[in-house]
Amino acid sequence: MKKEKFDVVGMTCSSCSAAVERAVERMGGVISVNVNLLSNNMTVEYDESLVEAGAIIATVSEAGYSAALADSKSQAKTGEVNLAQDEISEMKYRTIVSIALMLVLMYVAMGPMVGLPIPAFLVGVENAATMALVQFLLTLPIVYVNRQYYRSGFKTLWRRSPNMDSLIAVGSGAAVVYGVFALFRISWGLGHGHLELVTHYSHDLYFESGAMILALITLGKYLEARSKGRTSDAIAKLMDLAPQVATVLRDNQEVEIPVADLIQGDIIVIKPGQSIPVDGVIVEGHSAVDESALTGESIPVAKHVGDKVISATINKAGSFKFEATRIGDDTTLAQIIRLVEEASSSKAPIAKLADKISGIFVPVVIAIAITAFVVWLLLGYPFEFALTIGIAVLVISCPCALGLATPVAIMVGTGQGALHGILIKSAESLETAHDLDTVVLDKTGTITEGKPQVTDVIASSVWSEKELLTIGASLEKPSEHPLAEAIVHKAEENKIRFEPVEDFLAVPGRGVQGKINQQTFLAGNRSFMLDHQIDLGEFEAKAELLAQQGKTPMFFATTTDVIGIIAVADVVKSTSKQAIRELMELGIDVVMLTGDNKRTAEAIRGELGIENVIAEVLPDDKEQEIRSLQEQGRTVAMVGDGINDAPALARAHVGIAIGAGTDVAIESADIVLMKNDLRDVSTAIKLSKATLRNIKQNLFWAFFYNALGIPLAAGLLYPLLGWRLNPMYAAAAMSLSSIFVVSNALRLRRFSAEK
Repeated sequence: MKKEKFDVVGMTCSSCSAAVERAVERMGGVISVNVNLLSNNMTVEYDESLVEAGAIIATVSEAGYSAALADSKSQAKTGEVNLAQDEISEMKYRTIVSIALMLVLMYVAMGPMVGLPIPAFLVGVENAATMALVQFLLTLPIVYVNRQYYRSGFKTLWRRSPNMDSLIAVGSGAAVVYGVFALFRISWGLGHGHLELVTHYSHDLYFESGAMILALITLGKYLEARSKGRTSDAIAKLMDLAPQVATVLRDNQEVEIPVADLIQGDIIVIKPGQSIPVDGVIVEGHSAVDESALTGESIPVAKHVGDKVISATINKAGSFKFEATRIGDDTTLAQIIRLVEEASSSKAPIAKLADKISGIFVPVVIAIAITAFVVWLLLGYPFEFALTIGIAVLVISCPCALGLATPVAIMVGTGQGALHGILIKSAESLETAHDLDTVVLDKTGTITEGKPQVTDVIASSVWSEKELLTIGASLEKPSEHPLAEAIVHKAEENKIRFEPVEDFLAVPGRGVQGKINQQTFLAGNRSFMLDHQIDLGEFEAKAELLAQQGKTPMFFATTTDVIGIIAVADVVKSTSKQAIRELMELGIDVVMLTGDNKRTAEAIRGELGIENVIAEVLPDDKEQEIRSLQEQGRTVAMVGDGINDAPALARAHVGIAIGAGTDVAIESADIVLMKNDLRDVSTAIKLSKATLRNIKQNLFWAFFYNALGIPLAAGLLYPLLGWRLNPMYAAAAMSLSSIFVVSNALRLRRFSAEK
């Protein structure tokens, strides 16, 4: 199987993208195809033994469009952004030409009606042919610069898959052809002295209608293209984060080279204020690195030898050297950009529904336009009247707004997610997230910090806390146990001097002992103390109380007396309580899933106010617990670290990996939270709700607009109120509807998690 990206040229609406999708899907060997109208590209997964890229390109061409393999190397920096800029430049040129000539045409055609001065050779019945010819010559360049509508529209109409361009081509083409017919009738009337015929046809040229339809639709498309360009801002901002050059050590000399020329293993020199070009590991020096652009974490992170650094983060203070471990498309930044692009180009179920409706909508509209034209003729109305009705129906029904309703909102929504440090891998997961009613949280590393910390230091009356911590840290320093690491770290924080330990002995599962300044000290659990016949006294009750709070108490003693207790626990993150409260306020049932014992789980449940806790669950059984909740009819999200929780993340309706994202997290989760902050779960859900609300608003207005516009254009209100829609106004209204939908979607750029 092979998955490749193709650039597609010529698509203007969802009917176009649907036509390309249908054509490629019908090919033998094609597994899946996804066409992105906004970025003008298509991703195809296919069996190389049955079909090749050339055949796919040929099929797209037969459908009335152009395609070419996307250049993945250049895509990383210039792909979609350049496509958007090229489209804007081309649409700007067409708009300027169309509007400029249309204004002249409107002045010539409408000037005499409102008393504006026009050249004498265009005034009067005797100059009617000259007037018509001037209008025709002003219309021709407008038709020429917008010939793409006709090329695509008639080609797809011929292949019985009409799209929005078909409506524009037939509508404006009919107006221009009728104008040419009127020009000949005027010439015949002048030649035969039939001045009434000349007067009649000189008022029914319709060149200005055809030209204005093209000009206004092109103006709408230009504004649309600019808006679409703005929706790619998130990707563009991410691309701009990485530097273009890097300073590397070659033959012990510092050399500045393009980032594209870096190879794995290069030693890169970073100075204060510089941006880090690729991912790597520090081999010399130390610094503080600002990772806010990728993780949203505002405080610079201290980095030392052996620590990882990420591409596009900024060195704040100090200089260091690091070894490049990930370059090119493998860097964290490249992965993020790829995820955002894939999410933007994927389709939510609600978008697929809009595509199906759009595919049916265009042929139905053509049928309505023809029916309206024939009915008004049969009712005895003039040919010009019936033609105007038919053209108005075709123009106002163009489903631009319908085609843009979903993809623009999805692109803005996923872009906003990226700016908040939330990577949404597909439009489907973005849509599903708004329906969540249950969020399952892994405890270790998600609710808690994921590493033990000292919480209590309780010394006996004859020892101070500092003396207890000195003895405890000195004894535990030779040990490799995680609880020992926590005590050593606490002592280092308090700048306590470690004493040398002699005759060190570790008893697995019990504790350690050793001599400090010729005196023997013991450190361990209750059993270890009892083994040495140490009387715990009041410390036994204190240890029990600490255990009930989910902490692990460690006893410290001489060979005769207890000198104190140091309690260690995996502490709850400072943001977890607020995050869980926010989820509950959204009406979501929060469940904590942990492999810890029930006592520890209950202590954390009480601290955070979580109603449901499932404790003592093995990693392999977490997936089964998610399945069990789903069988109860719940829509479940699983939040974990993405490594031991991978099966559960994959099983959930929405898998959310928290933390800076390992490869496993990115593979198994639907949403990756770059910050190690549980509050981003509720932010992701709020973003999903805001995006779906925006899509529904867009779809409503797109359908509502057509529901009102088509009957008015078809003349249903003409017998009662004398209302009918001029094709020029229909073109303006159609363009405005698309601009409204795009503008509404862009409101998502103001999304805030606090709302």
